Amino acid sequence: MYIHGLAHYIPEKVIDNEYFSNLLGISEEEIIKKSGIKQRRKASAEENTNTMAIEAVKELMSKTGFDSSKIDLIVGATYSPYDTVTNISHVAQHYLQISEAIVFNVCTACSSFINAMESVSAYFSLGKAKIALVIASEHNNAYNNESDPYSGFLWGDGAAALIVTKDKTSDNDIEIVDIITKGYGHFPKAMDSVNLKPLNGGIKMNNGRDVFINATKIMSNDILTILQKNGYSVNDLNYVIPHQANLRIINTIADMINFNKDNLILNIQKFGNTGCASSAIALSEAKNIFKKGDIAAVVVFGGGYSSGCMLLRKN
Repeated sequence: MYIHGLAHYIPEKVIDNEYFSNLLGISEEEIIKKSGIKQRRKASAEENTNTMAIEAVKELMSKTGFDSSKIDLIVGATYSPYDTVTNISHVAQHYLQISEAIVFNVCTACSSFINAMESVSAYFSLGKAKIALVIASEHNNAYNNESDPYSGFLWGDGAAALIVTKDKTSDNDIEIVDIITKGYGHFPKAMDSVNLKPLNGGIKMNNGRDVFINATKIMSNDILTILQKNGYSVNDLNYVIPHQANLRIINTIADMINFNKDNLILNIQKFGNTGCASSAIALSEAKNIFKKGDIAAVVVFGGGYSSGCMLLRKN
């Protein structure tokens, strides 16, 4: 299958490290050392997960001029919903007024975007759909406890939207070579390392070391696995587009697979951790740098635990 179009939306409000330095008594240098984050974006009082999703869809349709009536599958991805009943895929269907479409939402923490993409591939394989709209949107600041000294400074808001087609429709399309995903809920500390429970003080990162160890090991292994499965090596890989959770995690993964850090696609420094939308936003930002023949891996890791990797090729 193919990515025909990409777009993203980032809120205007910038929150710099000085804000959290004053709030938490942590130096700006320490925040950067721990996470790599220098700024993050925060949705306004008038914005939420749904409105950001629609802004990304608007930008996508404006850029591509795509006939939305041809969309027969809409898949949302988020763990920070504005409404736990009417999700972002329903909102997009309503906005675009698509009467005939399969519509649902995926939630596997920060892996949700890749699981959404794999769900599309399943529907395409079954012959139940041919053109999909995939939306990843996170309003982390609606759930964040800014006073949490361990994770309060990590989170940013944003959304991305993609048109995915079963068949190639233009010379600019990006081929999706393969997608792999896996769950790790059986791991000893998976159940409580990252959580977002009602009436429990917001998003919590209870075991950062366990997340770091497993994220680096699993994401690096996922990249190597999908490359080998499809007849490639790290030397064939032009770009890695990781989940933008922590710059130390990202750099460690590059070291583990012996990948040139200059070819990492990053936005964590300016946007913070935008959850499952982060890799989709980074992919949207980078779409114009891909040249014919380039190979890119989009790799993610989420609480619960879960992981995924998507291999792309520009034909």
